[in-house]
Amino acid sequence: MPEPKDPIAAWSFALEVQSVQQAVFREAEGFSNEHEVIEYKQQSKDGVTIYHKIPGNLKWANITLKRGITDSLDLWNWRKKIIDGKVESERKDGSIVGYNEDGTEVVRYNFRRGWPCKWEASGMNAGGNEVIVETLEIAHEGLERIK
Repeated sequence: MPEPKDPIAAWSFALEVQSVQQAVFREAEGFSNEHEVIEYKQQSKDGVTIYHKIPGNLKWANITLKRGITDSLDLWNWRKKIIDGKVESERKDGSIVGYNEDGTEVVRYNFRRGWPCKWEASGMNAGGNEVIVETLEIAHEGLERIK
C-alpha cells in the first residue's frame, strides 16, 4: 500500500505570462473543468428503458486571482488592451505557480490562450484601514497541472 502524502500548502501564488512573472497573489481559484453531460434513453428488445450518459462539451472555469493593489499597472494595461479590442494579440500562454512558506514552488498550472476578462478593485474607505484588493479574472482555453 502506498504511503499517504501530506496535502500541498501554498502560501502565495504568482502569475507568469509568457514565462515572465507578472505579479504575486494571496488568493487563486478557478482551477476546474467539467464536461456537460448528455443523457439519452434507449429501449431494449425486451422493452426496458436504458439510460445512457455521454460526455458533451468540455468547459474550463475562469481563473480568479486576488492581491493587495500595488503601483504596478501591468495587469490593468493588459486588461485595457482587451477593452480596446486587441483580444487576439493579447491572448497569452501562462502559469499560476504556488509557493510554500519558504518560497519553494509546490504546484504549477499552465493555461493556454488566456486573456483578462475582468479586472476589479475593491472599494475605498478613508475611515478604515483595509488594503485595496485587486482582482483579475482570466478566461482561457485549457489548463494543465504540471507539478
